[in-house]
Amino acid sequence: MAQKAKKKSKMRHAEYYDMQKTFDDLYAASKNGETFGHLMEIISAPNNIKLAFRNIKGNDGSHTAGTDGRTIESLAAMPEDKFVKLIQKQFRRYEPKAVRRVEIPKPNGKLRPLGIPCIIDRIVQQCILQVMEPICEAKFYEHSYGFRPCRSAENAISYAYGLAQMNKLHYVVDVDVKGFFDNVDHRKLLRQIWTLGIRDTKLIQIIKAMLKAPIVMPNGETVLPSKGTPQGGILSPLLANIVLNELDWWIASQWDEMVAHMEHPCKVTYYPNGAEKKYNSYTALKKSNLKEMRIVRYADDFKIFCRTKEDAEKTYYAVKDWLWKRLKLVISDEKSKVTNLRKRDSEFLGFRIKLRRKGNSWVITSNVCDKATKRISKEMAETIRAIQRSKTAEEISLNVGDYNAKVIGIQDYYCIATRVNLNFSDIARPINGQLLHRIDGIKKQGEIKNRYLRKRYGESRQMRWVGETPLVPLAYVQFKIPMRKSRKINPYTPEGRAEIHDNLRIDVKSMLWLMRHPIPYESVRYNDNRVSLYAGQDGKCAVTGKELDVQTCVCYRKSNECKKGNDSYQNLMLLSLQGWVIVSSENIESVAALVKEYSLNAKAITKVNKLRATAGLPLLAVE
Repeated sequence: MAQKAKKKSKMRHAEYYDMQKTFDDLYAASKNGETFGHLMEIISAPNNIKLAFRNIKGNDGSHTAGTDGRTIESLAAMPEDKFVKLIQKQFRRYEPKAVRRVEIPKPNGKLRPLGIPCIIDRIVQQCILQVMEPICEAKFYEHSYGFRPCRSAENAISYAYGLAQMNKLHYVVDVDVKGFFDNVDHRKLLRQIWTLGIRDTKLIQIIKAMLKAPIVMPNGETVLPSKGTPQGGILSPLLANIVLNELDWWIASQWDEMVAHMEHPCKVTYYPNGAEKKYNSYTALKKSNLKEMRIVRYADDFKIFCRTKEDAEKTYYAVKDWLWKRLKLVISDEKSKVTNLRKRDSEFLGFRIKLRRKGNSWVITSNVCDKATKRISKEMAETIRAIQRSKTAEEISLNVGDYNAKVIGIQDYYCIATRVNLNFSDIARPINGQLLHRIDGIKKQGEIKNRYLRKRYGESRQMRWVGETPLVPLAYVQFKIPMRKSRKINPYTPEGRAEIHDNLRIDVKSMLWLMRHPIPYESVRYNDNRVSLYAGQDGKCAVTGKELDVQTCVCYRKSNECKKGNDSYQNLMLLSLQGWVIVSSENIESVAALVKEYSLNAKAITKVNKLRATAGLPLLAVE
């Protein structure tokens, strides 16, 4: 749920920074087959650079230092004009700094290599991503779902369920590419980018430089890569999709495209060989020599669904041959196989999918996979130990909150498994035992004050409390039918965005005025949050509630000692001139007059007094 909100807000950011029409135009031009030779002008534009800062400032990776030891904090404190000029300077003669390689444990115990670029290189990559993405989205295949806007693992699982159950494609070709991200052929990738219509030679050279950036290994050794794109780079997921987009369309050309190119594949009828019985063209296509196959892909994890075992086996060898000849990628024969879903299950994105007999048909059944079960149990046990080690009431509350957030996130992801209730009951049994044995004072009775938690878990008898803090039940989850991705949804058309969210309710022109007139001596973070606040406050003063005049409004710091930083969103508020006088004037009589003029209630006066107390000013009387 939080992830979906995050994706929606990122789309809004393009509107805040007046880049949405530019991206829409790029998408439409790419759809029409146009090519792009001057993209660097858009990529290096100030608004695109500010948008890049906005889009990555909240990412966890932006707070992780690269080889230069800097994080987003070092850029956030810069004056906005200097920040923009610094990034524009990178584009004039781009030389990426070395990428820091770290290794993180995978659920199977092995290590996954991640490349962490320096923060300036991350901003550069984000600037490029924002402009390349709409061009590529117009050319990408419909049923690839990983690392694309408005698509999710849930959409991929829904499509896979449909192919197996509704389309009756019961044989699955499981393909595991050996070290995909480490083996991407640079020359082939650059040619694929060119083929998509991105023909700005300066941009191509910058991407080439990124791919060739030195890598500092965990042992301190520096390696110069000749192939691969580092996992952890902002641009890497898009580049991976560009590489495998060719595979998507090759698979589609075997069947989907033949169906799509028929005007009415299920309605047109004809008499083959003079026979009296009518056949529709779709039936005729199934009787042809073409192999029916459909691909569903999430990044480098993909499955190909076929109707017969013979077709699946032929497809397996054809795909293996194609990947090597076209992309120089090798598949693992040990991990790749053909699976009959009526007899065995197949793993995809953390789920085990299988078909079971129900009457005269076969229906999907799915479970949380074994690896995911072990990972969930391990994560929950670690979170319980953190609660156990808590020494203060505040620390307990924070760690219980962390536990609740993890439970909700896990439930939201795996609730599309048809047997999720049974799976989570099995997982929760030992977890509940650990809670009872490790944490003192767990109660069965308490009050759920949080409205979201009350709505979601209020009927559950499994609820527990640690002091006054609710502890949500892991096993309280029910199956939810996974949602297919609607073809109407599109982040790069006005109609497609209307399916996702309402248009901005605020005065967009006023908000854009704020963006185009930053306060010169303030930091890039301050000016960025100033724009956010206008949208967050619906264009109204935080004290008086009246419409803001953007040319005279004040962006006010609540405190000089905010834990999240003085220029953080939490420490700032937009005020009208009158609102500013109310919270900052020493003349208590003039303040009282304004309070009476704007009819501030007791709640508003309490809020004002809190701000005045922080500033060391006399307080107002609360009636």
